Amino acid sequence: QVQLVESGGGLVQAGGSLRLSCAASGRTFSSDVMGWFRQAPGKEREFVAAISRSGGRTNYADSVKGRFTISRDNAKNTVYLQMNSLKPADTAVYYCAVAVLRPVITARPSDYDYWGQGTQVTVSS
Repeated sequence: QVQLVESGGGLVQAGGSLRLSCAASGRTFSSDVMGWFRQAPGKEREFVAAISRSGGRTNYADSVKGRFTISRDNAKNTVYLQMNSLKPADTAVYYCAVAVLRPVITARPSDYDYWGQGTQVTVSS
């Protein structure tokens, strides 16, 4: 059974940093694209970042480019999201997701097969 467990969320002041982690289990994820999405109250889930199977390629939403960094450790089956220069607009529940055996990174939620339960990130002004 595939499980994704996010951690690292919390309350931070604007300009601060957080590092999210997503520990995956139930399969070997080195063959899978992994991504981060977020959903703010009253809004649709949106793409944040994705990383290729080897970690050599990444893709970011325009709203987080230059501030967020996605990385992965395949030996630990874990994906990370380093978030710097946080803004109140970054407040949302953050979800990690896995696109099984996908050859290229994707920003479409429908391409992802498994999702975590989410972790709340709140940025105060």
